Amino acid sequence: MTARLLGLTSVIALTAGAASAEMNFNRIASIATIGNMAEGEDTARESSAEIVAATADGMTLVYTDSPLEVLGLIDITDPKAPAPKGNIELGGEPTSVAVVGASALVGVNTSESYTAPSGYIASINTADGSETARCDLGGQPDSVAAAKDGSFVAVAIENERDEDLGDGRTGQMPAGMLITVGLTADGTLDCGTLNTVDMTGLADVSPEDPEPEFVDINSLGETVVTLQENNHLVVVGKDGTILNHFSAGAVDLEGIDATDERGAMIFTESQMARVREPDAVKWLTDDLFATANEGDMDGGSRGWTIFNKDGSVVYDAGTTFEHGLVQIGHYPDKRSDSKGVEPESIETATFGGTPMVFVGAERASAVGVYDVTNPANPVLKQILPSGIGPEGYVAIPERNLLISANEVDLIEDGGVRSHVSIFEYQDAPAAYPQLTSAGADELIGWGAISGMVADADGTVWAVNDSFYGYQPSIFKIDASQKPARITDVIRVNRKGHAAQKLDLEGITTDGNGGFWLASEGRTDRMIPHGIYRVNGKGEIKEEIALPAELLAVEKRFGFEGITMIGDTLWMAVQREWADDPKNHVKLVAYNTKTEEWGAVHYPKAAPAKGWVGLSEIVANGDWVYVIERDNQIGADAVTKKVYRIPAAEMQPAALGGDLPVVSKEEVHDLLPDLASYGGYVVDKVEGLAILPNGEMFVSTDNDGVDDSSGETFFFSIGKAE
Repeated sequence: MTARLLGLTSVIALTAGAASAEMNFNRIASIATIGNMAEGEDTARESSAEIVAATADGMTLVYTDSPLEVLGLIDITDPKAPAPKGNIELGGEPTSVAVVGASALVGVNTSESYTAPSGYIASINTADGSETARCDLGGQPDSVAAAKDGSFVAVAIENERDEDLGDGRTGQMPAGMLITVGLTADGTLDCGTLNTVDMTGLADVSPEDPEPEFVDINSLGETVVTLQENNHLVVVGKDGTILNHFSAGAVDLEGIDATDERGAMIFTESQMARVREPDAVKWLTDDLFATANEGDMDGGSRGWTIFNKDGSVVYDAGTTFEHGLVQIGHYPDKRSDSKGVEPESIETATFGGTPMVFVGAERASAVGVYDVTNPANPVLKQILPSGIGPEGYVAIPERNLLISANEVDLIEDGGVRSHVSIFEYQDAPAAYPQLTSAGADELIGWGAISGMVADADGTVWAVNDSFYGYQPSIFKIDASQKPARITDVIRVNRKGHAAQKLDLEGITTDGNGGFWLASEGRTDRMIPHGIYRVNGKGEIKEEIALPAELLAVEKRFGFEGITMIGDTLWMAVQREWADDPKNHVKLVAYNTKTEEWGAVHYPKAAPAKGWVGLSEIVANGDWVYVIERDNQIGADAVTKKVYRIPAAEMQPAALGGDLPVVSKEEVHDLLPDLASYGGYVVDKVEGLAILPNGEMFVSTDNDGVDDSSGETFFFSIGKAE
């Protein structure tokens, strides 16, 4: 069952309709899971929102938190102001949860080893946290699903393999199975009705060792089960009889990036007969179900599929979903040789009479919203920024809400904590994406935008940083559209070969159809600080190294922007170098005619936490504008501001002596803008461009979707005076 698909319909639809004033999903709030810890608890412990469900009234969210071994509760009576309701201790690792009425049905893994798996399922009253029943499962539970009529629950008993044994292959005992348990009228488990469905001998791959991964139940009481590692699907009747089973098949993938560790996005490769190995599955109708084809041992088709329960393929996304993510800057380049964007989770629901499929990409940290009115030809309507590492979704159509649970907790790296995001289906334009390459003549991958400039025609030009060290690029942006469009790309090169050892953080026009570029440099990684002039084809025509006076005091935090006043280039140094007074950084000048160097000092804010530095510099009229920001994220962010300096004060003094200190005036506080998007406040505000009419655009750096939500914000803050 191999399919070759070209399908551009989805991507084209997204291009045409992303900003229209029809119904769209927009994120309205997010809440960190650590908010559910009781007063005095150690919030430095890892926490993780994985699988999420909602009570029947749609007012309470219930999510599994494996590291803390708890069930977390969130009050969404006001979805724009979600409030923590506390954690329920489980005494084991929760793997999945479903809710019937106000009763949470949670699978808990208590296994001591891979060879001695164990676990139970419990019904818990979400109103008071009491456990109403517990059934031993005789194995390690994974996915849990409740019948739509509340009559029973199905549990996938995975009994997962030890990936350190047998080259990580299946064929490790004991085998997994499916278990069903009846429920009473109030959603309490009736353990006496527990039934086991044997799934051995079905798949062509390791038939002796099925590892059921995910389950869902249609209105007929039929359970669909994914055997991910076995690349197999099973449909089970309400009475436990196997109604059908079949291979999940394979897809020919073309136009993908299948090579890791090269710091470049090159979508010219292929993977033929790539097995789907589906993870999550959800019924769309009583006959059709959708799978997220994450992959495991041998595959992962980077997309999703609609199957008929008779085994036929109704639709396969091929590479179109991944390409849509590429276009909005959410492609995880470091995962290229593995499974790309890794579609892992899926949800189905009907909003406003439109049947929809929501496809969550774990590594791209985004969710695709599909109109499946015609299941044979789904239309990609939106891609939403889900949060870091989305693991589970739940739709609450009665309240026009979609919820994502984001499992990644970056506590060890001082980053954003695991959180739950809330989206509302609104009669409003789509707020995201704000920058896309959709509609360009070629598939343009982009990310890590680090510096910008506007030319005399109003075109915005942007560069990426060293995350794409083997593909330094200049992106041409039409900011007059919403979302703004990347219409072309220029690759920075030396005699036709991709330039290396660059860390581009700033760009300005040279007045002759080319650009001056600033490379921040990392001397500990053999990337020099420097200035480069390129022509309109990106060919490096001139390289200017720093003088000895600067190199003698340099630190790794170098140039973070470049602009030009007359014959003089001005570069903003991000943080203090060895000879700078505390909380002062250099604005370095280089006269392109006389080749003289100089500098002034800029007084930056004292950090409340971490550090504060400069990340952009732009000259416009009588003023020089800079972005001053801290390195803090989320609730810890304090300083994300645009300031201006009188151009008349930009009079450089010789290096090595006392430098004049310029004055500054606040122009715009960016924190309210960044907070308005409903997620966590991102840390890296790095681009500023001022159009000829004075309109100012700001952009953020998404770190190449590496330990990041992948979100890039590109927005106007009004006109400069």
